[in-house]
Amino acid sequence: MSALLWLPRIVYKLYFLILFTAYLILGYPFFHWATAKETRFPIAFRRLNNWSRFVTFFSGIYVQKKGVENLPKKQPFVLCANHSSYLDIILIYRVLDDYFVMMGKGEIRTWPLFNRFFTTGMNILVDRESRIGSHKALEEAKVALDKGHNVVVFPEGGIPDFITPKMRGFKNGAFKMAIEKQVPIVPMTYQTNWKLLEGDKVFTGRARPGVCRVIIHEPIKTKGLTQDDVHELREKTRAIIASPIEQYYV
Repeated sequence: MSALLWLPRIVYKLYFLILFTAYLILGYPFFHWATAKETRFPIAFRRLNNWSRFVTFFSGIYVQKKGVENLPKKQPFVLCANHSSYLDIILIYRVLDDYFVMMGKGEIRTWPLFNRFFTTGMNILVDRESRIGSHKALEEAKVALDKGHNVVVFPEGGIPDFITPKMRGFKNGAFKMAIEKQVPIVPMTYQTNWKLLEGDKVFTGRARPGVCRVIIHEPIKTKGLTQDDVHELREKTRAIIASPIEQYYV
């Protein structure tokens, strides 16, 4: 790849990383206090909303949301989204205004600063290499639903290597949980994040300002479904999420 292409991308990524960390460093004493007790988690959540706005505004990323009216208001839900970029986690705090609990991959434990929001119990880390760890994470998510909190899941389990925007197969956990708790699944598509900050190519991947297009689809009811319906629910959700980005598949 020509230096005329990769050099601006690296410069933009470094600038983005500075924005990402600067707010967290300056606000760390507050975040440490706000995540020390569960009763303060909503306060930390609001500051994460502000952090997301700060990073996206100064990096030239604008969020275009479609289908916000589809978010259930009177009951908790499990939101499932595709995962094609490091932007996905940052932007979820721009997409959802109401408090939620996110399930994130275990590697987040090693991320400086940001890991504070997962290692304190505010969000949930999933150890996908361990059956026991994965089961424990799902049980924690069920408790969050019982408390009336929405749960955000990236059911691919991580950013697919070298195939984005095409998605990997979905894992069953989110769908088993939604059926057990009889709460709706809300499919959501990040349509353009992979074009703004490509996640699977650290140095040569795409990186630029632009518009993040987010589509929140109509919820899928699980009332009356049983664990025998997990496969059908999983594939239906995946197809809905994939539809707006299939034009980019090669």
